[in-house]
Amino acid sequence: MITIRNAQDRGKANFGWLNSNHTFSFGSYYDPKHMGFSHLRVINDDTVTPGAGFETHGHKDMEILSLVLEGKIAHKDSAGNIKELPAGEYQLMSAGKGIYHSEFNASKKDMLKFLQIWIQPNQLGGEPGYQQKAFSQEQGFTTIITPNGKDGTLHIKQDMQLIQLILEDELKATWQADNNRHYYVHVIEGELSLGDGITVRPGDGAKIEDVSTIQFDKIGDQRVKALLFDLV
Repeated sequence: MITIRNAQDRGKANFGWLNSNHTFSFGSYYDPKHMGFSHLRVINDDTVTPGAGFETHGHKDMEILSLVLEGKIAHKDSAGNIKELPAGEYQLMSAGKGIYHSEFNASKKDMLKFLQIWIQPNQLGGEPGYQQKAFSQEQGFTTIITPNGKDGTLHIKQDMQLIQLILEDELKATWQADNNRHYYVHVIEGELSLGDGITVRPGDGAKIEDVSTIQFDKIGDQRVKALLFDLV
């Protein structure tokens, strides 16, 4: 079963310095039909004006993933991490028992576009953690996050994986799924067919349940980049 979440139907917030699209309920946007999916709680598609950003604020018991699409994030947190996150790199911050951080557009002239994704952990408390890494941009599937950090992946406090899919010259890819797990696809670039006449475009999402395989077929000439969440 596949349920589409169209980009234009997402919740919206515009504060002047920040323009945000919310896949799931967040902040002042509330929709009881879109509260998350399994342990995936937030996908915010954010655009931040030059030099602006999120002032220091706190988090607790949440796994927070950031992926910059354009520009660069200037990150600072109470655990002593002062970092810059450029386009294409993944950052995973485990809030643990509590952490404060700020995130700003590192540029004074260029816009910042990034995804902020929250995963509810299966372990509460503990020391905060910070991970940041650039992964291969090769075509096909690249595993980004696992529960144990195997093979150089980022490790997360939850029974889930995050997989990056890129299709350019290759036109299709098949993911071997588990009928007992839940899957969510978020499209970043390009157009994909998920079969049965289902097409997803940038900003679109798809909840996928009760399947043994997921077929991805590239549509058109544009490169495809998408995120696949493998959830309990």
